[in-house]
Amino acid sequence: MANRGVLMINVGTPDEPTVESVRNYLREFLLDPDVIDAPYLIRQLLVRGIILRARPKKVAPLYKKIWMAEGSPLRVYSDRIAEAVSELLDGIHIEHAMRYGNPSINYGLRKLMHSGVEELLLLPMFPHHAQATTETALKHAYKELEELSWHPTIIEMGHFQTDDNYITPLASSIEPHLDDDTHLLFSYHGLPVSHVKRIDRSKKHCQKVDNCCSISCDANELCYGHHCMETSLAVSDKLGLPSDRWSISFQSRLGPVKWLTPSTSDKVRELVGRGVTNLAIVAPAFLADGLETLEELDIGIREEFEEHGGEKLTVIKCLNDNPDWIAGLTEMVEGKFAPSVTA
Repeated sequence: MANRGVLMINVGTPDEPTVESVRNYLREFLLDPDVIDAPYLIRQLLVRGIILRARPKKVAPLYKKIWMAEGSPLRVYSDRIAEAVSELLDGIHIEHAMRYGNPSINYGLRKLMHSGVEELLLLPMFPHHAQATTETALKHAYKELEELSWHPTIIEMGHFQTDDNYITPLASSIEPHLDDDTHLLFSYHGLPVSHVKRIDRSKKHCQKVDNCCSISCDANELCYGHHCMETSLAVSDKLGLPSDRWSISFQSRLGPVKWLTPSTSDKVRELVGRGVTNLAIVAPAFLADGLETLEELDIGIREEFEEHGGEKLTVIKCLNDNPDWIAGLTEMVEGKFAPSVTA
C-alpha cells in the first residue's frame, strides 16, 4: 500500500491582529488574479493604491476582537480539524495549510514529502466550487509541487456541497437552534457575478434564466451559486423546513463590482421588515470559524438586526472540530483513497 497523505487547504489569516500583519495578508490575498480578476495594472492600482492604504487599519481591530489565546481562530480550528482527523486515520499523514499566509502550502507539502508520502489527497476546505477558493488553492498546490520537483500520485477531493457526510453534521448543528418561529438564514461568502458567469460555457443560463441557481444542468455544474442553493435545499429538507422558513444571502463583499445577491445585510433588514424577530444564521461555506463568522456575522450583523427591531439572533458556529463532522470528513477522505486500497 502506498504511503498516503492529505493536505487540507483553507483560505488564510494574518499571523497577528496588527495593521502590518493584516496588510501583508491582504496584499497576498487580493493580488491573486483568481480573487480579483481585473487586468494586472488595474488590480495593482486597486489593491496597492486604494485598498491597502485604508483597509488594514479598519480590519486589524476587528481581528483583535476575535483573536484567541492560541492565535487566529481560523488557524486554531484548522489545527484542531487536522489533528482530529489524523487521530482517526491511522497511517495517513495529515497536514493543513493556508492559501495565503501561514502555514503555507509549500510548508505543508514539504512536511508530507519528507514523510515519504506517495499518494497525496489535495483537500481544499470549501464545500462549494469557486475560482477564488477551490481553483486557486489547487492551482497554487500544483505550482508548489512542480517547484519542489515532487510528483506523488494526486487525488483531488472536489466539491461536496450535498455529500451526506457534510450535510448531516451541518443540519444537526443547526437543529438545536430552531424554534417554531425561527427563520433560518444561510449566509454564504460573496462572489463577484463575473466569476459565476464565467463557469457557464453555454453563456445562456447563468444570470439569464429565472431561478438559474435552482436548476441543475451542465451549464452550472461547477457554479458556486448553484452549489450554495443545493446545500440549502439539502439541509432544509433534512430539517423539514418549509420554503418560507429559510432564505439565502451572501456576505463579505469587497470592491465596486457586481456581487451575488442579496447581501446578508440587506436580507436581514428585509426579514425584520417582514416581521421576523427570531433569526438563526448559519454560514455553510465556512468549515472553520474566522473573521467572517465571529465578527462580521456575530457582531456586525447582530448590531444591524437589533437596530432594525430584531429580538433574537443566533449565529450558529461553523462545524470546526464537531465530532460528527470530523467523522464525516474522515469518511470522505477514506472514500477518496478507497480505490487505490482495493486495487
